[in-house]
Amino acid sequence: MKNPIELNQIILTMERKKYQVFRSPLKPYNLNLVGIRSSDPTPNIFNDQLWVFWKEGSNYDKSIYRITTDPGTYWLKNPMIDLGTAILKPGQYLGMWKIGMHRSYEALIQQSPCTVIRDFNRDSKYDYDSGREETGFFGINLHHAGEDSQTVDKHSAGCQVFQSLDCFNEFMDLARKARNYWGNTFTYTLLKEEDIV
Repeated sequence: MKNPIELNQIILTMERKKYQVFRSPLKPYNLNLVGIRSSDPTPNIFNDQLWVFWKEGSNYDKSIYRITTDPGTYWLKNPMIDLGTAILKPGQYLGMWKIGMHRSYEALIQQSPCTVIRDFNRDSKYDYDSGREETGFFGINLHHAGEDSQTVDKHSAGCQVFQSLDCFNEFMDLARKARNYWGNTFTYTLLKEEDIV
């Protein structure tokens, strides 16, 4: 991120875009999951953030994690389908995820439609404005890479991916607590860094 971001800026940006901000204090762990896509276009690195925040009484508690919101260069050059590699389009996706199995471990897996941009020119640069979009089920999950991966590579073909296994495990503890109070559904909001007011 080019400039430090404050939580109030994220909330104001979400409100400006008419997105839901979960702030009920009636039960704990009413989680807001907000990805922030860096304005730095360098491919194949974990240069994005996941903000997880929730209301505790009159204040917010939060955790911030390093992730990628973009696919690795392997999949940019070798898309799984001819239409191109999926890049999640910024927006708010209500009830997008639930806790389920990603390969051999628990993660957040897609359970409702989302919109992706198809990058189909098979180079190592992100094409956020290809003009080709799809809405549906693409297996856009939230999971981890290696134990502490330095590059994205094959770890993401469009998923939102934690760099650190320890951070992912910490996040999943929060998600399981939230599930106990709010049910097994998680909304995801993806913002661009340049949209943060």
